[in-house]
Amino acid sequence: MSFLNENNQLNALIVGASQGIGLGFIKKILQDIRIAKVYATYRHPESATELFTLKDEHSDRLNCLPVDITYESQIIEFVEQIRTKIDKLHLVVNCVGLLHEGKVQPEKSLKQINPEHLLHYFQVNSIGAVLLAKHLLPLFRHSDRSVFATISAKIGSIGDNTLGGWYGYRASKAALNMFMKNVAIEYGRSSPQTLVVMLHPGTTDTRLSRPFQRNVPADKLFPIERTVTQLLAVIEQLQEGDSGQFFSWDGSKLPW
Repeated sequence: MSFLNENNQLNALIVGASQGIGLGFIKKILQDIRIAKVYATYRHPESATELFTLKDEHSDRLNCLPVDITYESQIIEFVEQIRTKIDKLHLVVNCVGLLHEGKVQPEKSLKQINPEHLLHYFQVNSIGAVLLAKHLLPLFRHSDRSVFATISAKIGSIGDNTLGGWYGYRASKAALNMFMKNVAIEYGRSSPQTLVVMLHPGTTDTRLSRPFQRNVPADKLFPIERTVTQLLAVIEQLQEGDSGQFFSWDGSKLPW
């Protein structure tokens, strides 16, 4: 039975929904009749045109809010906006992530380490998620079962690292996993009906992965729709006791 199946008036929030996996989640959950309200965040309106089109088509269910999760003040503001409309969330998926952006590129060796770039990786991939956890907690404090999922990456696994390189991305995803493990423990006391999990989506055909797809086997490069379907299946199959775990797209648990 689905972890969330006992509810038929669910509220969902997708953070980082303007494109890629986040937009894929919006498209998929809008097809789910259990979802009453969907909240979606975007950073730049110019990259959110498809999201806005969906908003026009589903104006009774989909609400779009601007937020850059590297700024705590913006997180506070958008959470307050949501709280004026609803008093509980059942599904949150944080899809915000940075692999490359302008001069920020994955490092192949120590000589490419740039402290400002490292800081930016951590601001986007690690700190933003724990700030979301801090301010979303009141919307999880209810008696219904709920899930707070964050998109992580297998490359952030220390135990699985055999190639090295990509210092900032690897380390910031490893830090994300530790932050969310901590969150799972605290939520276990303050919001015990909420499962906090990290999800590895696999290599997905998005703007984030496009420059690095050359050596990916065709059967390991997932279309966005397939990735989202697989991750939602993992979420649906979660069990009591799974909070704080790091899951791959196929439901297997990944090493730290």
